[in-house]
Amino acid sequence: MIRGIRGATTVERDDAEAIISATMELLQQMAEENGIDPEAMASIFFSLTPDLSAAFPAEAARKLGWKWVPVICMRELSVPDALPKAIRVIMMAETSASQRAVRHIYLGRAESLRTDLDDDTGEGDQNVI
Repeated sequence: MIRGIRGATTVERDDAEAIISATMELLQQMAEENGIDPEAMASIFFSLTPDLSAAFPAEAARKLGWKWVPVICMRELSVPDALPKAIRVIMMAETSASQRAVRHIYLGRAESLRTDLDDDTGEGDQNVI
């Protein structure tokens, strides 16, 4: 079954090294916590908030050696009061895990984005992304 694994992180400044380093950390944790090998990855989508433009976060996947995984980068919507300097990721991968068992990873200030995932009832805040 192909599942989406979500993740997000933040950086302090619009700097290529900061963007790539933070994204590498996020990707490694997403793969490790979900037991995903690059061979099982169908694709990875990256988005950056409008205040980041120093690097393509997809470079992080290449630096990890994920040469054959299809990747694409895009711009996040400019929404008032949205979390600044954020990098969001959705990794599509083959896994036998149920949707509820997938571990979505939020690092840095992005930990505030999906606090509803900590709620076992599934009845947490539905207005966060």
